[in-house]
Amino acid sequence: MPQSAIKNFPVIAAIDLGSNSFHMVLAKTDHGEIRILERLGEKVQLAAGIDDDRLLTEDAMQRGLDCLRRFAQLTAGLPQGAVRVVGTNALREARNRSEFIRRAEAILGHPVEVISGREEARLIHLGVSHTMPASPDKRLVVDIGGGSTEFIIGQCFEPLLRESLQMGCVSYTQRYFKDGKITPARYAQAYTAARLELMGIEQSLRRLGWQEAVGASGTIRAVGQAGRNGGNGEITPEGIAWLKRKLLKLGDVERIDLNGVKPDRRPIFPAGLAIVEAIFDALELQRMEHCEGALREGVLYDLLGRHQQEDVRERTLSALMERYHADPEQAARVEAKALSALDQVAEDWGLTEEWHRELLSWAARVHEIGRDIAHYHYHKHGAYLIEHSDLAGFSRQDQLMLALLVRGHRRNIPRERFEEFGEQGVQLIRLCVLLRFAILFHHIRGSQEMPQVRLKAGAKSLDVLFPEGWLQANPLTQADFEQEAEWLKRIDFNLRVS
Repeated sequence: MPQSAIKNFPVIAAIDLGSNSFHMVLAKTDHGEIRILERLGEKVQLAAGIDDDRLLTEDAMQRGLDCLRRFAQLTAGLPQGAVRVVGTNALREARNRSEFIRRAEAILGHPVEVISGREEARLIHLGVSHTMPASPDKRLVVDIGGGSTEFIIGQCFEPLLRESLQMGCVSYTQRYFKDGKITPARYAQAYTAARLELMGIEQSLRRLGWQEAVGASGTIRAVGQAGRNGGNGEITPEGIAWLKRKLLKLGDVERIDLNGVKPDRRPIFPAGLAIVEAIFDALELQRMEHCEGALREGVLYDLLGRHQQEDVRERTLSALMERYHADPEQAARVEAKALSALDQVAEDWGLTEEWHRELLSWAARVHEIGRDIAHYHYHKHGAYLIEHSDLAGFSRQDQLMLALLVRGHRRNIPRERFEEFGEQGVQLIRLCVLLRFAILFHHIRGSQEMPQVRLKAGAKSLDVLFPEGWLQANPLTQADFEQEAEWLKRIDFNLRVS
């Protein structure tokens, strides 16, 4: 992370916009440790408010926004960067998520990130690892959410395998138990659907293996506490079988009255149990214990790591560059030039926020990864890789913006793609112009001593001032910048070089 982003926040907060519940954790930081000050959670059931057209209903949005107004009272006054808000499966699925995000950000005053299933899995594992006693054994972690279920095999703090499946206690309730009736046929349908989902990953999980199994969600907690083993939180095949018989005998969610199953969880409990049973059978589990740490704790520790120079995004980018054989020396030259150019124009172009510098830095480092596929249109190959890879630590929005800068770093700039980002689109185009300048400046790849240049920024223009006579003595660079001026004219941008 760029040095300007390293801060020491005494209080940080994580907000998890889950498909079933919204959770918030407020914590005090002290020498790399976290002390929880406040926990809040509300059943919002966002996933239940997604209609057949994959649109969030206004009622579901209002439930979520009302909850966030209460959360906002605790985060009011916390500076930018001290609060991280992540959305999971329901927001991944909803086609109108941008409308909800816009209204949520207006309430919270902090950005909302929609994270991928595998990024969610990484953060869940981080939360569990920091909550449970350290162990050298491999650990299977399962988190059953409202719309998706995450599986991680990890060792200490490192996730070795991360998977996310489209099955959750709210979505399965909507599909199989919507009217609250519990019949053997409906339960069997939910169980079979979960087994079919698991078929795609069970072999890879078993191949890697684990020594202990841990569950990290309200569903796991409820199943563990409701079992006949005295409610000690441990789940066993015998306990699942006993609960299943009990539910089928009751026949209706309104009649569920079990230890550990709160009234607001009763409607989704049969679906949750069917998923738990399918997981136990597919993976041949004999026991699973519950852990309180989950996504929100993982978000807190990830946030803390970002501000202590342990940013997982740095490792992700390094691995990406290594995997696709990017030239690290050229990337470093381009990054340094792009950031020094940003320093000259940041005030005039309104590029003073932390994310502007981060994004430009990232793009400079990975702009050439597409060369490993083919030289022809390598900027498009690179953009595709960034947009569609699972990049640990990056939100979906991060990846889309980063991919766009890589896509636009040479030849034609796809203005319509930039405009999709609304007001941020202007800032992204300006960052793209700076990236292109830095790449052209080092086109000769370090074999030539380059001069100091001055930049002057206008609303839709950039003047590049070389030392007198230098361009005439270096006609290749002069031709490069003349061609660049022609490309930028296509987006009504004036590049003047002298």
